[in-house]
Parts: sequence; C-alpha cells; structure tokens
Amino acid sequence: MTHLKHLTSSQGLGKSDPGFTLPELLAVIILIGFFSALLIFYSFSYWRYSSLLEADLDTFVNRLNANDFVREKIGTSSGLIIQNSIADDNTNNPDPDYASGDYWIPIHAIPKNTLATGSGTEPLLYFKRFSANSSGAYVMNGTQPYEDEYVLYVDKAQKQLLARSLANPNASGNALKTSCPPAIATASCPADKVIINDLSSIDSKYFSKSGNSVDHTSSIDPGTGEYNGPDYPVVEVLEISFHVAKKPFLQKNNATISDTVIRIALRNT
Repeated sequence: MTHLKHLTSSQGLGKSDPGFTLPELLAVIILIGFFSALLIFYSFSYWRYSSLLEADLDTFVNRLNANDFVREKIGTSSGLIIQNSIADDNTNNPDPDYASGDYWIPIHAIPKNTLATGSGTEPLLYFKRFSANSSGAYVMNGTQPYEDEYVLYVDKAQKQLLARSLANPNASGNALKTSCPPAIATASCPADKVIINDLSSIDSKYFSKSGNSVDHTSSIDPGTGEYNGPDYPVVEVLEISFHVAKKPFLQKNNATISDTVIRIALRNT
C-alpha cells in the first residue's frame, strides 16, 4: 500500500510572503516625500543663490565698464558741448530747428536725474575728443587737432546707456568710425557702444574747480526770460551717479541694486 506523505510548507509551495502592511507602506511613502522635499528645497536654494551671484557679478562688471569709459573717454576729452556740430544721419532726438534732422537737441549744464523707464531715448551728454589715426597720433588741422564728437544717451526700453561716436569727416586717416543704432548697424557703421546695462537711472551734476555747483538755470535774462546761467564751457568737474537694478533669472523682484558715483576733472579747451 502506497503511503501518502503530507507536503509541508517547505516541501511544496514554499513559505508564504505576507508583503508590506499598510502602516509600513505609509511610512515608506512619508519618508520618500520628506527626502524629496528636502532635495527640492536645497536644489532651489542653490539655484537661487547661483542666480543672485550671477546678477551681482553682472552689475559689478557693468560698474567697471562704466567707470572705465567715463574716465578714459570723458576724462581725457576736450570738453562737454551743448550740441553736436558733426552731422549725424541717425539722430535719435533731432533738434526741430534743423530740417535735416542731423543734429541732436541741445542740452545744457543742468543737474538732473535721467530715468531709464518707459520708451524712446534721452541724451545725457555730448563731448568732443581729438581725432587720432590708427597709430594713436593726432590728426592735425594746421596747428590744432581735428575733433570727433560723442553722444551719450539712455535707451529707456532696453535700460541701457550707450555712446554714439561721430567721426570728423575732414580728419584724413581718422581711426574712429561713426556708429549707428544697434538695430541698423553694419560693418561700415558699427553699433553704438553699450556702456551699462540694467540701468535704473543716472544723476548728473556739474561743478567748478573750486567745488561750486554749475547750473544753467541759476539765472534768467530779464529781457528774454531765457536761462543765462553758467553752461558747459565753464564746467570743470563732472559727477555721474549710475543706479543699477538687476532681476535674477526667473525671479520676481530686483534683488541686486548698486550705485556708482564717478567724479572726474575735465580739461576744457
């Protein structure tokens, strides 16, 4: 007679696996969620810090560039001027007194705050410099050098300060090229130089060498009612304050704000 043996759990289907209980599953889900939240938090904090650092570096470079330009170009210029005398075919703010539209509106030595908000452009300063050839030697007009001219203006929509160069057409061998608005720049007419980005506003002030403020609006001609106070020819010290505000990538508010004050002595001729 054949004897049947009872299959034990180890001989047949094996031991049963009860799996996770509901409390254990909930605990695992909670732990995964907790560590995921920590990872997201620290990743976001690191990204935010990196964006802030990048914004700080950008504004620092802006300040250095603006400082270099003002000191190199304006500090060694031959003086501030009320209006350009070299015709500009791409004048942003033309003087209505000239039908050709080749001359920027006159500006005077009036302390002011220029805002980089809204649209359009606004001239800040006009100045002149001696013309030079590619070797750096002055291009002479008899006993005196020819002079090129520059226009500093604010592009409000782009929040930029730019410089338009106007090369003297009579200076043979002049190394300078007349520049154009960036939107229409070509090889023969390079783009206006960007001096500073992320501009909020600019303060401009004028002084005599003794430190007295120069303001064209300080007196009025009783006969005409026009301002007749001191103007650019007597300005010996220029003070420009750049106010920069940058919003880091994908952030809502301007987190980087800096101010730079530059004061330079002019060598008016």
